[in-house]
Amino acid sequence: MEDVRDLEEEGRNLVGIVPIAGHESFDFGQPWPDCMMPIAPNFNLIEAAVAECAWAGCKSIWITVNHDFCKYVRKRLGDWCFDPVWSHRTFDRNMGESKRRIPIYYVGVNPKDRHKRDCTSWSVIHGALCAFKTLQALSKYMIPSKYYVSFPHGFFPAFQLREHRKIINSKQNCYITSHGMSVKDGHFSSFTFGKDDWLEFRRVIRTGTGSRVPGTKPADNMFLDPSEMWSARYFGVDKVFAPLDLEPAHEIKVDNYFNIRSWEEYLDFLNASRRFTIKRPSKSILMGARANAVCGDYLEDDEGQT
Repeated sequence: MEDVRDLEEEGRNLVGIVPIAGHESFDFGQPWPDCMMPIAPNFNLIEAAVAECAWAGCKSIWITVNHDFCKYVRKRLGDWCFDPVWSHRTFDRNMGESKRRIPIYYVGVNPKDRHKRDCTSWSVIHGALCAFKTLQALSKYMIPSKYYVSFPHGFFPAFQLREHRKIINSKQNCYITSHGMSVKDGHFSSFTFGKDDWLEFRRVIRTGTGSRVPGTKPADNMFLDPSEMWSARYFGVDKVFAPLDLEPAHEIKVDNYFNIRSWEEYLDFLNASRRFTIKRPSKSILMGARANAVCGDYLEDDEGQT
């Protein structure tokens, strides 16, 4: 029976969601995206979020990012990373063959949602929807069984998830806490959810206002004040993910957790990080490699030729 349970967990498809796109503006004031703030030499927030998904045991990672700086994020991360648990099996006969590659996909927010409901929570919902539609179209065996959300602006040493990989990949939901605080308290702490939870999150987003006064018809021609239009773009994670039921879920308590959403919190993190060591994972995990192009534009290849 133990072998049967192991096979069932092996067949489950845990998908990692990393939300970058959002209407929130952090006050770092740097020319690069806020998710690329450095936390160690040659190591930044978005790389830490991807490494966290790898430690959690995700089979694929989907990053919701706006098109204006997607190329910068992709240049840094590449198109895949490696599972850290399977990257250092020194006693394997063929070490290279035992490594497990985790593909990284980049999802853009629809133009119709920009500046209307594109909060960080919506990036989670949209990324999960794109992952579901894409994988479902490929095969029924690739349909995501659960989603693991890793926020770039919530950092903790991800190796602490190693002992919780099996339960993270199980049917039971999990959530990260630090000092008893979770995502339902407004923290950017990680959690997992399923398809039923996704429907509840979307219902909360749809409670936001549009451009017209609620309860009126288009013929009434009554519009809200611009400051009150599209209120869903200001919804916080504590509001959108409030329907998440944490009673039956498994709590994962972590140490050295930090919210890095402002310059003050960033300074607090830098000051506290002197107590422990943060360094970039080895190249066997984060490679930054790009996949080879399948084909090229024949018009560009033949340009200048007769």
